[in-house]
Amino acid sequence: MLGNLEPEEHVMDESVRYPGKMLGQLALALEALGWDYGDDVVVEIGGTQVSGIDVGENYNEKWQSPIGTRKYNKDAFIVIKNLDRSPFEPSKPFAEGEFKPRHPYEANK
Repeated sequence: MLGNLEPEEHVMDESVRYPGKMLGQLALALEALGWDYGDDVVVEIGGTQVSGIDVGENYNEKWQSPIGTRKYNKDAFIVIKNLDRSPFEPSKPFAEGEFKPRHPYEANK
């Protein structure tokens, strides 16, 4: 930058702007998607199981768990939904005469 008053494009490297490996990758992904700081975001965890069987007081802890116990599978995953960027638009029926299938339905004779 000696003798140059123009701003440099890469003043800080990625490790300084986004600390931590996982959080840094997440921040880069959200930035690439164009998500904003104030967006309504929901975080959900998938790949879990909840015990729905009442096993009583005497049960085998290795194979059974009390009702309502949540276990996370080894392949559990995280879903991040941006509710501000997913507009809900229900499907609309075809207008009269607009539906023209390539293979029209013929009743069995």
